[in-house]
Amino acid sequence: QVQLVESGGGLVQAGGSLRLSCAASGRTYTMGWFRQAPGKEREFVAAIRSNGGSTYYTDSAKGRFTISRDNAKNTVYLQMNSLKPEDTGVYFCAAGYGFDPRMLSQYVYWGQGTQVTVSS
Repeated sequence: QVQLVESGGGLVQAGGSLRLSCAASGRTYTMGWFRQAPGKEREFVAAIRSNGGSTYYTDSAKGRFTISRDNAKNTVYLQMNSLKPEDTGVYFCAAGYGFDPRMLSQYVYWGQGTQVTVSS
């Protein structure tokens, strides 16, 4: 069993930055960040392989967000810069080991989520 605890969400103005953290227990997995806006489905944002060797981003996150991990601390980070109102949503951390880390179905463990609100 893996437990995931997110932190770092909050309210920020457009153009601002936030860094999300996800502390994990247990073994290392591929880690992903997903977000869910009100009334919308949960969508992929970014992912990183267990050894940190490969990262993946949705098109809207490329160039603005950076995912990283510190396996010694069992923690994954999502640095979000140049935030836009459309980035608003609940951000979920997830752990999995599937072939395509961009797919929600590949993840087994999920955190409770942290709210990110970007005001215009």
